[in-house]
Amino acid sequence: MAIPEFERKQIERDLAAYCDDVPDHVRPKLQYSFTITGNSVELFEDRPAYNDPSEWIHRPIAKFKYVQKTALWQLYCMFSDLKWHLYEPFPTAGRFELLFEEMERDPTCIFWG
Repeated sequence: MAIPEFERKQIERDLAAYCDDVPDHVRPKLQYSFTITGNSVELFEDRPAYNDPSEWIHRPIAKFKYVQKTALWQLYCMFSDLKWHLYEPFPTAGRFELLFEEMERDPTCIFWG
């Protein structure tokens, strides 16, 4: 099911600000973007392709999924099999912000390397 409207608007504002926070001198080489579809929020890192800088690579960073039945958020990371897997150290939380902070801290180095 879809994310509650109030929460969705807050997430859109917060993620838009996060994506806009890339310093101007870095923007030609690094940008962030996100999508919200149904009950899922995905964050991406965008960089120019190594062999063709005019082409941008859209790399998934994290996926957040809202489970309406439990009113909990789940955090997913992408493994080398290019599939989303539940992030085991901190898989669920009652607030989106808690999982976003965990992704930013990245204590296991799965999101940012």
